[in-house]
Amino acid sequence: MKVQIRYFASVREALSSSNETVDTRAETLAALRDELIARGGAHAAALARGKAVRMALDQVMSDEAAALHEGCEVAFFPPVTGG
Repeated sequence: MKVQIRYFASVREALSSSNETVDTRAETLAALRDELIARGGAHAAALARGKAVRMALDQVMSDEAAALHEGCEVAFFPPVTGG
């Protein structure tokens, strides 16, 4: 299925990209993150397990168990603090 991915803040900077469309077999956010990490390089570093990375599915904050669907939008970003 095709999924639109958006990257924000330090994740965007690390990947030198703000978005991409991928064809994935992942069924959940966790599986998609693992696919991206498996690319190696900047993706592995920016999205590594143990790194604080938040995710949203169709502009709603979601946990890793959230199910993907054709044409959905996934966003990856670091936790943000305000002040």
